[in-house]
Amino acid sequence: METPTSRIIDAHTHVASVDFIPLSFLERAADNVHTLLRFQGIASSRAKLLELYLGRLQDDNAEELVSEMAAAGIDKSILLLPDFTFALRDTKLSIAEMFDRHRAILERWPEKFFVFAGVDPRWGIDGVRLFEKGVSDYGFHGLKLYPPCGYSPSDARLYPFYEICAAHQIPVLTHTGPTSPLLSFDLARPILVDQAARDFPNVNFILAHGTGCYAEECIMLCSYRPNVFLDVSGFQTMPVENLRHLFSRKIDHKIIFGTDWPLFRLQGDQRSAVESLIRDEGPINSLSPRTRAAFFRENIERLINVRKPVEVGILRRSSGLA
Repeated sequence: METPTSRIIDAHTHVASVDFIPLSFLERAADNVHTLLRFQGIASSRAKLLELYLGRLQDDNAEELVSEMAAAGIDKSILLLPDFTFALRDTKLSIAEMFDRHRAILERWPEKFFVFAGVDPRWGIDGVRLFEKGVSDYGFHGLKLYPPCGYSPSDARLYPFYEICAAHQIPVLTHTGPTSPLLSFDLARPILVDQAARDFPNVNFILAHGTGCYAEECIMLCSYRPNVFLDVSGFQTMPVENLRHLFSRKIDHKIIFGTDWPLFRLQGDQRSAVESLIRDEGPINSLSPRTRAAFFRENIERLINVRKPVEVGILRRSSGLA
C-alpha cells in the first residue's frame, strides 16, 4: 500500500526571498517575536532576530524548497505570491516583476510547482489585466489574496478577478487571521469571504490558516458553503488538539494540507512538519487511509486539476470591465 507521505501536495508555500516580502513587514514581525522572548525572560536582540529571519529568506529560485520537498515526500507545492506593493511601498520589485520571476521558477520546475498569484484590487484595470496574463500566458493556477493589506475579500473591485477565476475554473486562496503587526487585522476575518462565495458559486475559495484563531468561523463556512475550503498552514504553532477537532467536524473533504514554508523554518524543515502529523502520537495518525489521502493531496487536486482555455477578455468586455 502506498504510504501517506509518498504523494503529497503542499498547498501553502512561498518563495523564500526578500525580493517578494517587504523589509518593513519582516521588521515588525521580528519586533513581535522580540517582545515575546523578553516577556519569557529570554535574552534576544531585535537586530539578531531580523538577521536570522533574513538568513532564511535567501532561496530566490526555490532550490532549497525543492530539496526539502524531496526529503519530505512532497511531490508538488503551490507557490503563493501575495501583492504587498500597494500597501507597503518598500517592496523591491513591482508586482509585474514578481509575476515574471514566478513564471521563471515555474518554467524551471514545471513538475514541482503551481503558482497562485495576487494583485491588490486597488491597482484597478491594470491589475486585472496582469492577473489575466498570469493565468492565460504564464500558466498560473489560482488567485492569492492578502486582505490585511487593506481590502475585504468581498470587495467589489475583486469581482473582475473572480470572473477570470470562474472562466478558468481556478480557485482563490485568501489569508485569514493575524499577520505582521504592520498590517490591519480587521479585514482578515474568514466570514468576510461569504458574500463573494455567494456571488460566485462556481469559484472555490480556500481559507488559509484554518486551525488558527478563527477556526470555528472557518469550519462554519466550510460546512455550509459548498465552494469554501480551508488549509491548515501554520499548524506547527497550534496545539495538536486543534487538528483533531477539525477532523471531528465532518468536513474531511474540505481540509487541505499546507505548511506556510518558509515561515516556520526556524522550527524545522518540511520533513519534520510532515512527520509531526503522521507519527504514532500525531494528530492525523488515526485517520482512515482515504481521509489522509484526501487531506494530503486529493482535496486540493480537485480544485486545481481542471483548466479550460477561455477568452476571458471577451467576458470582461461584455461586462464593461475592459
